[in-house]
Amino acid sequence: MPKGEHMKVAVVGGGAAGLFAAVIAGQKGAHVTILEKNQRVGKKILATGNGRCNLTNMDIHITHFHGSNPKFAYSALQEFDNFQVIDFFEHLGITHKVEDGGKVFPFSNQASSVLDVLRYEVEQLGIDTLVETEVKEIRKTSKGFDIFMKDGTKFFAHRVILAPGGKAAPNLGSNGSGYTLAEKLGHHLIEPFPALVQLKLDEPFLKQIKGIKFEGEAEIIVREKVLAKAQGEILFTEYGISGPPIFDLSRTAAEQLKRNQEVWVKTRIINHLSKDELSNYVLKRWHDNPEKNVSFSFVGFLNKQLVPVLLKQAGIVDINKPVIQLTAQEREKIINILQDWRFKVIGTNSWTAAQVTAGGIDVRDINPNTMESKIVPGLFFAGEILDIDGDCGGYNLQWAWSSGYAAAKNAVIPLRKDE
Repeated sequence: MPKGEHMKVAVVGGGAAGLFAAVIAGQKGAHVTILEKNQRVGKKILATGNGRCNLTNMDIHITHFHGSNPKFAYSALQEFDNFQVIDFFEHLGITHKVEDGGKVFPFSNQASSVLDVLRYEVEQLGIDTLVETEVKEIRKTSKGFDIFMKDGTKFFAHRVILAPGGKAAPNLGSNGSGYTLAEKLGHHLIEPFPALVQLKLDEPFLKQIKGIKFEGEAEIIVREKVLAKAQGEILFTEYGISGPPIFDLSRTAAEQLKRNQEVWVKTRIINHLSKDELSNYVLKRWHDNPEKNVSFSFVGFLNKQLVPVLLKQAGIVDINKPVIQLTAQEREKIINILQDWRFKVIGTNSWTAAQVTAGGIDVRDINPNTMESKIVPGLFFAGEILDIDGDCGGYNLQWAWSSGYAAAKNAVIPLRKDE
């Protein structure tokens, strides 16, 4: 690179990771251009945190991240952690607040606030933003990279940061096109699949209980072994089951389904009582009102719409008989199913419903400290395109910020002294 010439950095993708990488590179003096195929940058940011933008989480532990090698994320997360994220956005004007589960949101409760301050910073730094510009191919040259657009135009950059996202939420612009760009440059793809997504169940009664919510616990079980568990608000739907705990479990379920395993989700509808406590409580209800029919005996304790289905699944043929006629075995079955109701998982909802992509570009060919390709010097990666994904609760945005920071910081460093 000639003396006095600014480092030209092209950022492919104007999502969270791309915008953040562009800002960091711009702050460090590079001449940055964002290449975004959508009509505007940051569309997916607006949808995060149910429109409130869950910026990060106060508990950024590596166990909240997943992939073929989750420890790959450790260096970037350490270099730009959750406290630095909070400080960075506070400096840009985003007052933060911490909610249940350590989730960090803008005090405004508006994801648009986060996008607004990032776009403002982009403008203040003089970063060029080219929208409706889809990259067709990237070629390495002796001086840097030639970037070819689908409209036939060509663009040059000394460094490229690939941050085009994954395949989740294609309605917001994620179509997996970045994988092709990386593969053409010699990188390998770990087959992507939807994560943080609802689960489909194989049950005939789902229409009867759709819309019912409960605070409980869920586990993913394969071959009678519990592989993952989560608790919180769970929702039955016409196709299966949803809610934050299910989103957190969906990656494990999908991964096992890909391996052709039989996957079950176990729910605990009553998880605030031990089995003995639950048994004593239910028996007392029945003892106090022995003539009530079994179904009506749960009114005021369980959702009325759920009771008939649950009792049938517990093997109670006549749900209208008086509770006094229940056998000891029938009473045991009812109490058991309140804490161990299992459903066979047959799949996940589609990419359209997924919040994040599991799988992606294999991290074995990327330096975890710099986010630079080990195959193509000067090529950097950030965000969801990589085979790293996080739990629900701000972890995926933290990965976007951390990986974007590491990529940008190192992209502006010359590869050789004579550059």
